[in-house]
Amino acid sequence: MESGFTPLSWETCSLMRARRPFIAVALVAALALGGCAKHALDSASVPQADDMSLGSPDAKINVIEYASASCPHCARWNAEVFPVFRAKYLDTGKVRYTLKEYLTEPQAIAAAGFMLARCAGKDRYFPVLDAVFRSQDEMVQTGDVRSVLARIAKAPGGLTDAQLDACMRDAAAEKALAARADRHLHADKVTATPTFIVNGQRVEGEMTIPELDAAIAKASK
Repeated sequence: MESGFTPLSWETCSLMRARRPFIAVALVAALALGGCAKHALDSASVPQADDMSLGSPDAKINVIEYASASCPHCARWNAEVFPVFRAKYLDTGKVRYTLKEYLTEPQAIAAAGFMLARCAGKDRYFPVLDAVFRSQDEMVQTGDVRSVLARIAKAPGGLTDAQLDACMRDAAAEKALAARADRHLHADKVTATPTFIVNGQRVEGEMTIPELDAAIAKASK
């Protein structure tokens, strides 16, 4: 599958300036309202080998989140809800959490954020993605995406400048990300971020801790 966009222009890196769309134009249209859109079709979904997960593999409850590294709603959920959710359910082994990568506008920021997190490795994927989420406003407001990602790459990413440059030019990684995003849009039929699936039950929007408690309790029965 073709990635659908030209390689990241890392030297000039206003990554927010458009190249060709990363995925289908339909993605942009579906996500146009409210930054992260509002509708998803009913579709079963399970973790895949190329998804990133936290928590015990033996947990009976699976919570899947479709999120975009450039979605402000996802960033707010990451900052305000995820730490409590992680302490209550992931660190205790009660839940297995999986993040499925999705691309919302600015797609270049989302793509670069996910690629950087992947390059940092499985152990640093989530800390890097957390830093990307927390730096969203800075990247959008200043347009200096390169400097922000370079800072994140060093800590918590643990990457050298050369490794970061190689990461951003990795055509195979771009193609793999495009394939994941295309799968989540077309096969899983997700058109909103964040979208959660708790043991097969789909919920759109930023789930609160009480809502997660209720969904997990229901799935536990």
